[in-house]
Amino acid sequence: MADKSSSIFELISDLRNELNQHNYNYYVLDKPTISDLEFDQKLKQLQDLEASNPEYFDVNSPTQRVGGTITKNFNTVTHENRMYSLENSYSKEDLIDWENRIQRILGNVAVAYVCELKYDGASISITYENGLLTKAVTRGDGFQGDDVTNNVKTIKSVPLKLKGNFPEKFDIRGEIILPIEGFEKMNAELIDIGETPYSNPRNTASGSLKLQDSAQVAKRPLDCLLYNIVGANNFFKTHETSLQAARNFGFKVPNESKLVKNMQEVFDFIAYWDTNRHHLPYEIDGIVIKVNDLFQQEELGYTAKNPRWAIAYKFKAEQAVTQLESISYQVGRTGAITPVANLQPVQLAGTIVKRASLHNADQIEKLDIRVGDTVFVEKGGEIIPKIVGVDTTKRTTNSNPTQYITHCPECNTALIRNEGEAQHYCPNFYECPPQIIGRIEHFISRKAMNIDGLGGETVALLVKNNLIVNYADLYQLTKAAILPLERMAEKSTDNLINGIEASKEIAFEKVLFALGIRFVGETVAKKLANHYKNIDALMQANYDDLVNVDEIGDKIALSIQSFFANDANVEIINRLKKYGLKFEIEAKENTQVSNKFDGLIMVVSGKFEHFSRDEIKEIIEANGGKNGSSITGKTSVVVAGLDMGPAKLEKATKLGIAIWNENEFIEKLNNI
Repeated sequence: MADKSSSIFELISDLRNELNQHNYNYYVLDKPTISDLEFDQKLKQLQDLEASNPEYFDVNSPTQRVGGTITKNFNTVTHENRMYSLENSYSKEDLIDWENRIQRILGNVAVAYVCELKYDGASISITYENGLLTKAVTRGDGFQGDDVTNNVKTIKSVPLKLKGNFPEKFDIRGEIILPIEGFEKMNAELIDIGETPYSNPRNTASGSLKLQDSAQVAKRPLDCLLYNIVGANNFFKTHETSLQAARNFGFKVPNESKLVKNMQEVFDFIAYWDTNRHHLPYEIDGIVIKVNDLFQQEELGYTAKNPRWAIAYKFKAEQAVTQLESISYQVGRTGAITPVANLQPVQLAGTIVKRASLHNADQIEKLDIRVGDTVFVEKGGEIIPKIVGVDTTKRTTNSNPTQYITHCPECNTALIRNEGEAQHYCPNFYECPPQIIGRIEHFISRKAMNIDGLGGETVALLVKNNLIVNYADLYQLTKAAILPLERMAEKSTDNLINGIEASKEIAFEKVLFALGIRFVGETVAKKLANHYKNIDALMQANYDDLVNVDEIGDKIALSIQSFFANDANVEIINRLKKYGLKFEIEAKENTQVSNKFDGLIMVVSGKFEHFSRDEIKEIIEANGGKNGSSITGKTSVVVAGLDMGPAKLEKATKLGIAIWNENEFIEKLNNI
């Protein structure tokens, strides 16, 4: 007689497998084989069985897609494989230039491309281990993002369990989107109950991922379109085969992607979808072109921000016509003045536009833009819309040319304009209110100190009440001083104080970024922190020292020196040290086995017989060396395998850089 418990488990397993297949048929293949009623009945049967037999609970059961998990704080997770952004292009000429750069590196070899639609949604990275979904993380800053696993599991087109022969562990990247039909239905329901409708599908999809109640996410008709597998080394040879494999694993990979042989076929693909994109069930804003051969991708590598093997072609921006009502001037945290056009509200690319950037005085003069003008506005690749033209035929006879301001609109200090720079600046660095507030807002921002309970309005309130004048003052705030302020209740005050205290655990590289040194962004701050290890070494570095750091050029070096030459900045840093912020890099577990390659910056290129490229890179770091991303004057050695790009070889030879083949690398490793 069969064991009763085993027969119940088999029934539960069979139902799970059947429901997973029905989900796949409906949400991925768009070919349902049972009615919604039948599906719901089977799901209810499974829910009842699981409730009666909790020992068979499975986090990846189809019943878990209904949500119900409450997430008050989304944990920040470091991406195992960085999520790069794509370089944008806007013309055929841009794409031809990109192809020429590829050919220079690879050496005029045949290159095939995969063209894909550029879905307009929220980027996501989903991790699978042994065929099960274990983690879903937003892009964030590319290095780390928010863990939104519970919310992503509610999206029916995301497989919880894979089919077929899949890699043991990998990440798959894609976009969480809101199809147009679902978006319009959501807005119709809001309008029916007198609520404000959502502005556009992309922002609504992105906002949905951060809802605290996953049951609410489950009610939204979100979809997930996947386009790239990473971390599955040597499992695939081409990007196209990886996409087909992803489809076989159960992922929703749109079939519109196409393998093409040359740039003319790329242009044909772009032309077709520029015309036909409006027939798609979701929004796209361009085409992504990727080198198909994964070895060629590896040879091309990455810049500090983008893969060299992929590029996005953005469709021509939508344009709207409206009237310029006034020009105002904003003061940034560095004192830079930005003129802003205040417009008669107009609908543009799914949102209501009321303001647009005018960039600088030169742009105003070039456009000869005047208050009262009828203007052409577009979004293009910009987050903030911009004015691209003026309809002078509609200009009134009493129109006057725009006179750019001469004094700061906030503190009335005379503006300056440095030679060779487009923007005007307010030099009143320590007393101009927007500069004070802007620097503190940058310091507390998520990518910097990430102080919970403290936002822009609260910063302005603290500055207005003379409780802080710089970001070091945050660390001497008391509950007694904050509580009497407008809008500051007991709980919000406690959250603020606790958030400030918690920020003392933020890593050195983020503290360095938070200081707001001009031109020192996240990537540069990380490189400086890793190179100098602590703030004192960085402060003492001279110009020659700085420009010898990988990717640190003249402009950044001079800006760093200028920042630390200012006594007020040094005093603030000394105060922050006293308050306990981290100004040195934390010691990591030492995996170094020798210092054989100490001081060497080494670039690995080509195919190898005894090691994978990743293994060689690990060996380099384990023996004290540093891996370079590209060949520059700072490169010490190139480790060259078979099929190394001739352009790289030529550059290394021209610069007089040592070139080791695989056997020489092994010999050096054993004998140095």
